[in-house]
Amino acid sequence: MMLPLEFAERMKLLLGNEFDDFLKSYETEKAQALRINTLKISPEKFVAVSPFSLRRVPWVREGFYYDSEARPGKHPYHEAGLYYIQEPSAMAVGILADPKPGERVLDLCAAPGGKTTHLASAMKGEGLIIANEIHPARAKILAQNVERMGIANTVVTNETPQALAQRFPAFFDRIVVDAPCSGEGMFRKEELACEQWSVENVLMCAKRQQEILHEASKMLRDGGTLVYSTCTFAPEENEGSISAFLRSHPDFAVKKVKAGEKFSKGQPEWADALSETADTFRLWPHLVEGEGHYVAVIGKQGNPPAIVNEKIPKMPSVDHKVWNLFLQFAKENIRHLPNGIPILFGDQLYLLPCALPLKGLKILRPGLHLGTIKKNRFEPSHALALFLDGKHVLRCCALDRRDTRVIAYLKGDAIAYEGEKGWNLVLVDGYSLGWGKLSNGILKNHYPKGLRWA
Repeated sequence: MMLPLEFAERMKLLLGNEFDDFLKSYETEKAQALRINTLKISPEKFVAVSPFSLRRVPWVREGFYYDSEARPGKHPYHEAGLYYIQEPSAMAVGILADPKPGERVLDLCAAPGGKTTHLASAMKGEGLIIANEIHPARAKILAQNVERMGIANTVVTNETPQALAQRFPAFFDRIVVDAPCSGEGMFRKEELACEQWSVENVLMCAKRQQEILHEASKMLRDGGTLVYSTCTFAPEENEGSISAFLRSHPDFAVKKVKAGEKFSKGQPEWADALSETADTFRLWPHLVEGEGHYVAVIGKQGNPPAIVNEKIPKMPSVDHKVWNLFLQFAKENIRHLPNGIPILFGDQLYLLPCALPLKGLKILRPGLHLGTIKKNRFEPSHALALFLDGKHVLRCCALDRRDTRVIAYLKGDAIAYEGEKGWNLVLVDGYSLGWGKLSNGILKNHYPKGLRWA
């Protein structure tokens, strides 16, 4: 591929003897990988049942390369949320963020959802994630991916960092800022990023990153961790952005953490940066099997105070009649109720992970979507189906992945099935795909029209 001349000259100056190897990396095929959703299946079990040839991504236990002829995005396991197709270098962010179950976590620039879903897997369904995306269309894709992975403890917002900072001062234990950048590390994957590159754009991105980091700093609790990442090589957006942030926020410092064997250390001298940025990381496409990435792990001074939930405004409970419609459905169909605070958005019923001050914010997904309140009845959502599994429901339509009825179901067709009348959770090899309603040996299809296969 043809790289922008000024970009190539910059990289030659920075890389010196490594530049020829860096240049050759653009002649090789980009690496393709998927990350196992450990909320649903272990990496070991997935490898045992996988229809694809897989190789381990060295820095991520649940990450695997797949061969170029594989099409994991068009497999029933993808629709069941068993994995997320993710660029392998980008998986480093979730590993270095290292969230713990029970924490409050913010993914500030979250679309399309790779890092959010990685954080959620590590948190094992415990605690809170707020996944934010400022662009409405991308926020919708983010919400869909959170749903597909069966995640219940995530609220998806479509807000500016400034609006969230006003609402959540010193609130989060951990914040991930995968900042908008010049995209130099994605040239091999996205030609548009290559075509739009300029030094002016690099500097504009660096300025915007400062604004985002400043707002993020307001939302981090004492003793908390902020993880900053970009998919660019530009020192101005990496060591430069981190140094500018640290100089204006003296209560923050780069943390020394372990990283992948072939991750390269930061280069302070490239950006007149603070010496501590040497403890940040770059992933180079000529050194690792992946695209370009940069990650910095930053800590805020102090000991985190105890969480005082009563200081957070509580949401009003839903009308008893509305809640009873869901309880009636649950009694007839579900073995165990999920935890959360019921909240009604229009005619849509959700379970909020915990009490939160959401009023006035643009919310796409306030927790687990339970379903729709219709006249004197409740209809379960696709999100609820993907959150549940066969052990959670009273009736299921259990299919093998080789059964032609699986594809028919994903296409929206009614299928023949002998079982008990009523709502059935449709399973492929034991993993939920969606709802169907069984009557007289025919399962009426409730797979969402917008997701149906052609």
